[in-house]
Amino acid sequence: MPATALPSSGDNPDDGAGAVKICDGRGMVEIHRMFRAGFGEAPALVGGVPDSDAEQADLVGDYLAMLSTGLHAHHEGEDTMLWGRLESRAPSCAAHVTRMKEQHALMLVHLNELDAALPAWRASGRATDAASVATALAGINAALAVHLPDEETHIVPVMETVITPREIDALSEHGRKATPKGKMFVQLGTILAAQPDGGDDWQHEHLPAPVRLLWRLVGRSRYERYRAALVK
Repeated sequence: MPATALPSSGDNPDDGAGAVKICDGRGMVEIHRMFRAGFGEAPALVGGVPDSDAEQADLVGDYLAMLSTGLHAHHEGEDTMLWGRLESRAPSCAAHVTRMKEQHALMLVHLNELDAALPAWRASGRATDAASVATALAGINAALAVHLPDEETHIVPVMETVITPREIDALSEHGRKATPKGKMFVQLGTILAAQPDGGDDWQHEHLPAPVRLLWRLVGRSRYERYRAALVK
């Protein structure tokens, strides 16, 4: 889905053609799929850890920490790089933006609860500590069920008419930089697995050929081993 050509500066066109699509917002939906899938399976992963199995709790907790870091970064990017631009360039979207900010604030409460609960459970594996993790996950999943479809319906279509490809790329880079050290292949595999076709189209759209080759030669097997240990 090619974007409409922009001025060489990369700045937003000021010709008033607000209804013209100037960027491709599918990346937002694609990343949302990872959060839906990852947090969606999280309660079962936590519930499947035997009481006091600290080794498995640490592995599952590591995965949840990666997801939490990613969602924190995703929302931080929107808070600092998207909402203000939408409010100034698409004033009619202001009510939706206000609602997004409120939803982010609620999500932050639940993410902070998860971040606070994970260390004790990862260290002990005890069911009593797992209960706090499960409570936080329930809040996150309930908030995601409201926020993600709302954003995809009311924000992404407007974003595609007033946000430039350069600005979209900056949002994506903000998220990539937050990938925890050593988790590149795990996060990439999680993104790919969440796509309807298993990520084949996503790879060709978003990854340069050398990275696709590295994924085939090294990354996929590492991710598969991680997944096998995670869901055992």
